[in-house]
Amino acid sequence: MIVQTKNITKTSENLFLSQPTVSHRLKALEDELNTKLIVRKKGHKTIELTPKGEEFISIAQRWMTLWREMQMIQSGQEKILLTVGCIDTLNTTVMYPFYSQVLKEKNQINLRLRTHQSSELYGLLEKHEIDIGFVYHHLHYKNVVATPVLREKMYLVQREEYALRKERIHTDEMDPRKELFFSWDTNYQIWHDQFINQSPHSRLQVDTFMLISNILGEDGSLWLIAPASTVRELAKYHKLYVSEIANETPPPERLTYEIKHKYTGATLQEGIGIFDDMLQKYLKERYRDIWVLRGMGVSEKWKNDEKKGQV
Repeated sequence: MIVQTKNITKTSENLFLSQPTVSHRLKALEDELNTKLIVRKKGHKTIELTPKGEEFISIAQRWMTLWREMQMIQSGQEKILLTVGCIDTLNTTVMYPFYSQVLKEKNQINLRLRTHQSSELYGLLEKHEIDIGFVYHHLHYKNVVATPVLREKMYLVQREEYALRKERIHTDEMDPRKELFFSWDTNYQIWHDQFINQSPHSRLQVDTFMLISNILGEDGSLWLIAPASTVRELAKYHKLYVSEIANETPPPERLTYEIKHKYTGATLQEGIGIFDDMLQKYLKERYRDIWVLRGMGVSEKWKNDEKKGQV
């Protein structure tokens, strides 16, 4: 905790302990290790880690993992509890059927689900508060491994009754004041600012799937750019007209990353392995066309898929 806050007072507040107690425990740890872990500079409220303190972080993280496994052994738990962190739109559009599938097919696994922003999930994983995370942003953390699991093309989406009915639309043909804007990831934000307009011209910016769906339902004149899985989920609730983007430089495809901690105990590794094997099969079966949604009229494709029960 003190590594995140860099402040003994804030650490004591977060842990519901007195400041003297935190200071005493820290001093006791340093005495036991016979080394200095932090430096307190006069006139500064924050602390800094010494080189030995930096080295100790990875040891402490491995110890936390082992402690969790010991708790499971002592309590006689036969099931593996996996804490999965995920961003809202991915939970809503891709992951929720998969969670049900895991619980149905794997009795030895229990799931705890947490919804956060990408940047928050990296921090939670570093602190071992989640075991696996799914994010849109690839950030560089020393003890976190990020692996791409899904790549999606972006589409321009309108309500069918208000649509500019073209299979391919350049964003210059659309009114930027009518855009329902979602910042899917950093690369998309850069593309959007360069080729459409900067944020002051967006009528409304949102950060959850529910807001996208509800607002699009209230105001059919709005339009948005969204990845294939989000379009597929929106099509369950609204009659959409979906077009390919005709810009010479199209928006970057959206990548979803699975993030894991480098240091994971054997029991958790077993559970994560089962989870990953099922996830790979699930994504291949359910989203086999996500990578290649090209060639035919896109709006017609979604209608055809809906009739077949595939949307």
